[in-house]
Amino acid sequence: MSATDPTDPTGLSFPTGFLWGSATASYQVEGAAAEDGRTASIWDTFSHTPDKVRNGNNGDIATDHYHRMPADVALMSDLGLAAYRFSVSWSRVIPGGIGPVNQKGLDFYSRLVDELRARDIAPVVTMYHWDLPQELEDAGGWTNRATAHAFAAYAAVLAEALGDRVGTWTTLNEPWCSAFLGYAGGVHAPGRTDPVAALSAAHHLNLAHGLGNQAVRSIVPATCQHSVTLNLHVVRPASDSPADLSAARSVAAVGNGVWLGPMMSGAYPADLIDMTSNITDWSFVRDDDLAVIHQPLDVLGINYYNPIKVAAYDGVGPRSASDGHGQVSASPWPGCDDVDFLPLPGPYTAMGWPVDASGLYDLLLSVSADYPDQPLMVTENGAAYEDGLSADGLIHDQARVDYLRGHLMAVHSAIAAGAAVRGYFVWSLLDNFEWSYGYSKRFGIVHVDFDSQHRTLKDSARWYAATVAANQVQPSG
Repeated sequence: MSATDPTDPTGLSFPTGFLWGSATASYQVEGAAAEDGRTASIWDTFSHTPDKVRNGNNGDIATDHYHRMPADVALMSDLGLAAYRFSVSWSRVIPGGIGPVNQKGLDFYSRLVDELRARDIAPVVTMYHWDLPQELEDAGGWTNRATAHAFAAYAAVLAEALGDRVGTWTTLNEPWCSAFLGYAGGVHAPGRTDPVAALSAAHHLNLAHGLGNQAVRSIVPATCQHSVTLNLHVVRPASDSPADLSAARSVAAVGNGVWLGPMMSGAYPADLIDMTSNITDWSFVRDDDLAVIHQPLDVLGINYYNPIKVAAYDGVGPRSASDGHGQVSASPWPGCDDVDFLPLPGPYTAMGWPVDASGLYDLLLSVSADYPDQPLMVTENGAAYEDGLSADGLIHDQARVDYLRGHLMAVHSAIAAGAAVRGYFVWSLLDNFEWSYGYSKRFGIVHVDFDSQHRTLKDSARWYAATVAANQVQPSG
């Protein structure tokens, strides 16, 4: 019996209707950076700044998805995907972030949605995946409250144009990275290293989520689903000592509570406010903000790659900074000066991230325990490896297959334990521009030759297609 036979009794079956998909982000795949009216985003500026991105790479061409979109959608169809999670370039739709709509840019996303629907692939729209229009950054970016209101106006434009054909609307992708890697750590655009700015940015991203959710909900059909995607951190203390447990709580507050508190409960955690009181007085939070942020969610998206391990910092020597976010210019963890980030055992991906599927299981169960009525979806999960064409012209990425198998088994176990997980999106469909790593890291299940733009299915793509078709994961084979 074949390991991909859907009748194989050794397979772990997922619930009927489980949503299988893949994900990308606009700046990472689209290219066409200055075509059809698109203007610069903060990632255009950042990637064109010397020494910010590995090898001087940028997203000017990326994987040329803007021109190759129909073929890429056909590829998704060939893989049997039921959904495609993509993000919209704000600068392509509203150049400069505010003002007139660029119809050519909006038309691209309309064509994409139509291509997907024609092939029975559900479009899942992420309205913001880190590429803020540069003009808005020049006016303060996410530290400026007006940016949240500009986002709501942009969200309304998308809803008016696509709301009759898009069933799932996601406000933000990984706002932790936008706020803390972008405004405190300096490793992501706009490259600032100001913890006060980072906390202000976090609040205004939260506010944008609430305002954007309200704007879209007022326009699209009541049957549409509304979501946000968070990269929640699985924080493991080095020991059960009070100091290490306190360090873990601090990291969880900045990594998770800053989003889950206002979005899910309508309040920032008291420990977050207390531990950052020497940084900011939080006066950027105004009356009624928290009520706006606390919007009902049909789906809470969760992105997971690896856990982190922390201990209390003893003040001796440099801290290890093994927090899974690369070599940052400054700490992306405001209020966590007494925390040390410790290495976890391997194996590791090409990013240097530990492979630990148990973290995904733990995360899904912990979120379900805290919010038992909240449907969840794994909106990103995947791994970068050093893969390339073999002599036979194929790409044998067994390490990625093993990674995906292990994490899907963890998702299956979490569902069996009661987590309301409704779907899984592999990151990523295509090798692409991997932010500050440029083109040096490949997450795709489809290989892209960045010179010719030729696409080649990796073994992981074929494995994933078989898994999707069977609606089950094989423990081995």
